[in-house]
Amino acid sequence: MVLNPSGVSGGDNVVFSPAPMDKSARIYIAGHRGLVGSALWRALRKQGFTNLVGATSSELDLRDRQGVLRFFKQTEPEYVILAAAKVGGILANSTYPADFLTDNLQIQLNVMDAALATGISRLLFLGSSCIYPKYAPQPIKEDSLLTGHLESTNDAYAIAKIAGIMQVQAVRRQYGLPWISAMPTNLYGPNDNFSRTTSHVLPAMIRRYEEAFRAGENSVTNWGTGTPRREFLHVDDMADACIHLLENYDGPDQVNVGTGTDVTIKEVASLVASAVGYEGTVHWDHTKPDGTPQKLLDVSKLTESGWTPKISLEQGLVQTVQWFRDNVHDSRT
Repeated sequence: MVLNPSGVSGGDNVVFSPAPMDKSARIYIAGHRGLVGSALWRALRKQGFTNLVGATSSELDLRDRQGVLRFFKQTEPEYVILAAAKVGGILANSTYPADFLTDNLQIQLNVMDAALATGISRLLFLGSSCIYPKYAPQPIKEDSLLTGHLESTNDAYAIAKIAGIMQVQAVRRQYGLPWISAMPTNLYGPNDNFSRTTSHVLPAMIRRYEEAFRAGENSVTNWGTGTPRREFLHVDDMADACIHLLENYDGPDQVNVGTGTDVTIKEVASLVASAVGYEGTVHWDHTKPDGTPQKLLDVSKLTESGWTPKISLEQGLVQTVQWFRDNVHDSRT
C-alpha cells in the first residue's frame, strides 16, 4: 500500500494505492488480546511484520480519552486496527444494554479521535453483522444498513457499531483519509470467550458439550428451538481478510466478511457434539430466545476483491475444541 499524506485539514485527501504493507510499519492493534485482535497479531507475525503495538486493558483503558491520546502520541503508529470492543452473547446483551452502548461508543470515539489527532492515514474499524436489520433480505448486502429494525436482544451493541461505521465515513468525507470498515459474521476460534454467562452461541456450546462429555452426563440443553440459521467464520480467516482489505480495499461502505454459507443452530450443535465426542441426548429450551431468524452475509464484494476463506467449519471446530481443552484454565470463564 502506498500512502501520500497531505495532513488532516478539512477536505485534504490521502491517496490510496493497493500494495503490500511495509513489514516494518508500526501497527497498533486495539484489543490485541481478544478473539480477533490476537488472531491479527498471530497472522501479522506469521507474515513477517516486526513492529506490532498492543496494550492490555490494565495498561490502557480505551474508555480513558486522555490516556488514549497520550498512548497514540507516545507510540506513533502508522496503521490502526480497531478490534477492541465490549462483546457478549444474547444474555449479556439483553442484561447490560447500557454498558454495551456506552463502553463501545467510548472506545470507538477515543481511538478514532486520537488516530485523527495524530495523523493516522490508514485505519480499519471492525464491527459486527448485528448492525443489519433483523429481517433484512438474505443474504445481507452492505446496503441493507439502516433499512429496518434491529434485533432487540442486541440493539444497543448494534447502534454503537453503526456509530463506528458512521464515524469512519465522516472522517473520509471531512478529511479525505482512506479509513475503512469491515463487518464480520459470527466468529470463533482460539482466545474466544467461553464464559457460561457472556459467551456467544458456538463457544457456549463447546463448553457445554465438553463439560457434559467429561462429566458423563446423559443430556445437554441448548437455548431456543435450534431453527435459526447462522454463518460462522474461523477467526484466523478473519485476520487474513483484514490484512487483505488493508492492502487492497478503499471505499466508504463497510465490507462484509464471512463464508457466504450458513447452517442451523441444530446443525452446529451436531457438529460441536461430533468434535467433542459427545453422544448424549440434546434438548432444546423453547422458552429461551432464538434471536434473529437468519443472518447470512452477502460477501460478493470481498470475494470480488480476491479473498475467500480457507478453514471449513468442521475443521475449525475440531481445532477450537482442542484449543479449549489445552487452555481451559486460562480461557475466560
